[in-house]
Amino acid sequence: MINVHYKNKEVFVFKDINELADFAIAKWAELSEKAIRARGAFTVALPGGRTPVVLYRKLSDEKTLPWDKTHIFMTDERFVPYEAEENNFHMLSRTLLGRINIPKENIHSISTKEAMPLASAVKYEEDLIAHFRRLDNKYPEFDLILLGIGDDGHTASLFPDASPFAKTRHLAITVSPKDKTKKERITLTLPVINNAENVMFLAAGNDKAGIIKEVLEAEDSLLPAALVRPKKGGLIFLLDEGAASLLSLQRR
Repeated sequence: MINVHYKNKEVFVFKDINELADFAIAKWAELSEKAIRARGAFTVALPGGRTPVVLYRKLSDEKTLPWDKTHIFMTDERFVPYEAEENNFHMLSRTLLGRINIPKENIHSISTKEAMPLASAVKYEEDLIAHFRRLDNKYPEFDLILLGIGDDGHTASLFPDASPFAKTRHLAITVSPKDKTKKERITLTLPVINNAENVMFLAAGNDKAGIIKEVLEAEDSLLPAALVRPKKGGLIFLLDEGAASLLSLQRR
């Protein structure tokens, strides 16, 4: 494992996705213990995509984790039926949630049963407000948000070509990508992400090397992933050797 600091970002590079996942689980256990000791519960938001699948399957074997005190939210969702392969919650249920002993009320999915994506976003925002008991002008404070990075620099469902999202007061919004082959989405907003206690990016594969280099090393990048800058929390990148292959790892 290589550990490098890029200003306010801490980067860990692992041999492969399995080592990356093992580290993420150890960090999850550490943060959940700390949160439960302080507040009685651990709140985490999880992404879809291919990279986290290994992590979710390994997490499902961790039977001693305090699942009864863990609340799992989604970072984003495609507006497709639950049964669709593209549905993030479907994947999460199959790889993790259906394999652990977690109370149903601790699972906070983004419903796609509504007639329109906006109705889903409103419903999810109401769930966030109810859980975090948000006061006016304040955002939820997740203990941990896991994120992936797309080849175009998007994260959650915040795309470079989406409408402005950095200053919204909403907790969840709809996104309609310009690429009409992509489904409409519901996503946590950037202010919510940047209010988290800890944000952890996961990236694996040589195809992510270029975008990882830009996000970490370009000082003026406006890519959504580069705009993730927690105001008071920690920002960690967990990468395999392929995703880190273009980085200047001598930085400290």
